[in-house]
Amino acid sequence: MSETIAPEKHFDREAGKDGLGESLGIVRTLYMDKETGRAAIEVEAEMRMCHSGGVVQGGFVTGWIDAAMARAAMCVTDFQQTPMSLEIKVSFFAPATPGLLVAEGWIERRGRSTMFVEGNLKNAAGDIVAKGTSTIRMMPLIDMSKKK
Repeated sequence: MSETIAPEKHFDREAGKDGLGESLGIVRTLYMDKETGRAAIEVEAEMRMCHSGGVVQGGFVTGWIDAAMARAAMCVTDFQQTPMSLEIKVSFFAPATPGLLVAEGWIERRGRSTMFVEGNLKNAAGDIVAKGTSTIRMMPLIDMSKKK
């Protein structure tokens, strides 16, 4: 059986420490599975994120997919490494609109310090509205909370 990591101790709004997640509208981490290298988050798209009468700006879509892919990468390293994007590509299939959406991420291939990850964003009906791929370099964890 896969090991699913309790997400609340790492990212969610309730933890009160994830300003980036709050800015992106991340509601919660649905799961992070260390064994399979998969993760999913639930996000809430708001009108403040939209242009053109209710279409979510592509940067938010990219950020959501990137966040899910990063969670997948971090959980397989027991949160001891930080993912740094070397490149990211997103293909948009349909407009994302305000409401709840789910971003999923998974590791396609893993090397010693580089991972190739993929992800997607689904609307409330379960339709894929965007897909992404990324090459990630895993770096030693840096505790930025300690002041120098």
